[in-house]
Amino acid sequence: MDLLTRRALLAQGTGLALAAALPAWGLAPTPASEAFLADLERRTFDFFWETTDPRTGLAPDRWPTPSFASIAAVGFALSAYPVGVARGYITRNQARDRTLTTLRFFAGLPQGPGKTGVAGYKGFFYHFLDMKEGLRFAQCELSTVDTALLLMGALHAQSFFDADQPEEASIRGLVDELYGRVDWAWAQVRPPSVGHGWTPEKGHIPNDWKGYNEAMMVYLLALGSPTRPVKPEAYDAWISTYDRSWGESYGQNLLRFPPLFGHQFTHCWVDFRGIRDAYMRGKGLDYFENSRRATYVQQAYAKANPLGWQGYSDEVWGVTASDGPADITLPYKTTSGKIEKRRFISYAGRGMGEHDDGTLAPYGAGSSIAFAPEICIPALMAIKQRYPHTWGRYGFWDAFNPSFNYPDVKLQHGRIEPGKGWVDTDMLGIDQGPMLAMMGNHKGELIWSAMRKNAHLVKGLKRAGFTGGWLG
Repeated sequence: MDLLTRRALLAQGTGLALAAALPAWGLAPTPASEAFLADLERRTFDFFWETTDPRTGLAPDRWPTPSFASIAAVGFALSAYPVGVARGYITRNQARDRTLTTLRFFAGLPQGPGKTGVAGYKGFFYHFLDMKEGLRFAQCELSTVDTALLLMGALHAQSFFDADQPEEASIRGLVDELYGRVDWAWAQVRPPSVGHGWTPEKGHIPNDWKGYNEAMMVYLLALGSPTRPVKPEAYDAWISTYDRSWGESYGQNLLRFPPLFGHQFTHCWVDFRGIRDAYMRGKGLDYFENSRRATYVQQAYAKANPLGWQGYSDEVWGVTASDGPADITLPYKTTSGKIEKRRFISYAGRGMGEHDDGTLAPYGAGSSIAFAPEICIPALMAIKQRYPHTWGRYGFWDAFNPSFNYPDVKLQHGRIEPGKGWVDTDMLGIDQGPMLAMMGNHKGELIWSAMRKNAHLVKGLKRAGFTGGWLG
């Protein structure tokens, strides 16, 4: 989609006045930017194709450090394969075979209330599974949102593999089987909200999914279930806390959520342009525009750099959930020369002013490329140019921290690049996944176009009260 068309869609979906107020998007593709994006996209795709176990379809939580599988990473892998077909990296038959292997494996995994020897319960799956047998890893939780990420990838596969052909028909049937098993009402421990999850050791986690964050997909899937749908009141409970999140930030009025991933994950599969629920109708914008604003807020935050971290600028930004160097408090000299004690963190759901320890994740900018390519592409290119040590076999390493120059500290992750600060030495599936998905949506709407045809998603959106745009 060219930039003029994108502006026209914004005018339709978010109001003429707002579209007219946008800056002129002069980011015409250049040979350098096109070559960079093509290289990044291929490397990121290869992460999933080469690190996922072809025998089971299990995708590792991280690479190259040996790790368990992440069911969320499997969901992103299922969406990666159609992107690979569209870009010519693999054939449709290769993608079909890997997808069918994955779905058959998950459909055959044992479920039950036991602590060991199972992969899930009540249709949900445990957050992490061992890479060999696909059974619960350690004492991790049965996760509603990670199951939702797995199912979104499965629904994408269901819509993409639409041929009148036995293997593709099997894919569609297996997705309906996996989706239909999920007992969403069981997860409504405090009705009508859906809870975070469950463990056999302690029972249901004492928290519910309420907006605004990454878990909108949980409610859309629960509402669209072909067998056990929840009532629309569940979505009303989800948006009931929105007013706490609505406000002004760096000149933008929006639903706020400090880490960028909360503005990106559901959007990997749902084209929110021009469709609105009751809350957004009242605000006169859609969730796509909200995420576009959140992306600009992140850039503005980095430019303002209120905490005085090294490297932050309007070209280098992206504070979101990621690995970090270590859990430790150390004296830090800010960009203004002031020495302060600062808390650094190993892994956290980082956001603006929330667990911000100077760590930046390239996928933070990369996963917003469909919202604001005019600032995301230059950011990605600037990160690679200024911090070439952030680049590896499968694209960007998960995160880097130019402020963390403490060579004698024991690190939880990564290494110190002399003179450049800390850089991770792992890539995470749940961070590679949204970046690849949104690169696919940016150029060709590869996932959105398929998901707009998915009857389950359409049902969930309509039961949540979405109207307008392509839903019309």
